[in-house]
Amino acid sequence: MRGVHAQIASLMAALVLAGCMQTGSELAMAPRSDLDAMAYGQPSYSSYPTASADSGGAISAVRANFTASPRNAYAAATPAAYAAAPMAAAHDAPYRLDAGDKLRVVVFGQEGLTNTYAIDAGGAITMPLIGAVAARGKTPAGLAADISARLRNGYIREPSVAVEVESYRPFFILGEVAAPGQYPYVPNMSVESAVAIAGGFSPRAKRDSVTLTHNAGRTVVPLGTSISPGDTVLVGERWF
Repeated sequence: MRGVHAQIASLMAALVLAGCMQTGSELAMAPRSDLDAMAYGQPSYSSYPTASADSGGAISAVRANFTASPRNAYAAATPAAYAAAPMAAAHDAPYRLDAGDKLRVVVFGQEGLTNTYAIDAGGAITMPLIGAVAARGKTPAGLAADISARLRNGYIREPSVAVEVESYRPFFILGEVAAPGQYPYVPNMSVESAVAIAGGFSPRAKRDSVTLTHNAGRTVVPLGTSISPGDTVLVGERWF
C-alpha cells in the first residue's frame, strides 16, 4: 500500500513539474508578443514566438481587462479625435501685394529705374517713364511682367525686370494682449509669435484660440495658425 501511495505521489509531482515548465515557457515569451503590444501599442516581433490563444489564463485575463478598460478605450479614440480636429491654417497661396508693402524693383541695365517703391493707398507704385502701375492683388512676378510690358511699349526694347518684397505691410493685434496695435510682419509668423510681439496675454485673455481676420474672412483658430501681412488677430476675453 505504501508503494502505491509513493507511485501516485511521484506521478502527481511529475505532472505539476511539467505544467510549471510549460507555463513558464509561455510567460517568458509573453513580454515580447502580448504585454509590450498591450502596453505600448507596438506589434510583436515576428522573430519571437507568440503565445497561443489558450496559452494560459493570466495573459488572456490581462488582455481582456486592458481592452475593456475605459482608459484604454479613451486612448484608442484619441488619435481619431485629433485626426478629425482642424489643422492649423497655413496660407500657402502665392503672396498678393497690397498697400503698405515696399518693393525692390530691379530693371537690369537701367539704374534710373531700379529702386525701392512703396505701394500707395490706391494700390499702385509710381515709376519713372511709365508712371503709376497697379500692384494691389498681383503677385511680385505678375507685377514684374506688367512693368516689362509697359517698358517694352516704346521705352526699352527687351526689358528684364525683377520684383521682390523688401518689407511687408504690418499686421494688427487687438483685444486681451499687453500692447495691442500695429506691428511689422515677419515671414513665417504664427498667432503665438504675434501675441509674444504684443507683450503676451493679459490676465483675462482667452488663451486657447483667437479670431483671425484674413482677406476679409474671419475664423476662430488655434495659436499655432500661420498669419499673413495685413491680418488682424483678435484675442478674446475669458469669462472665468
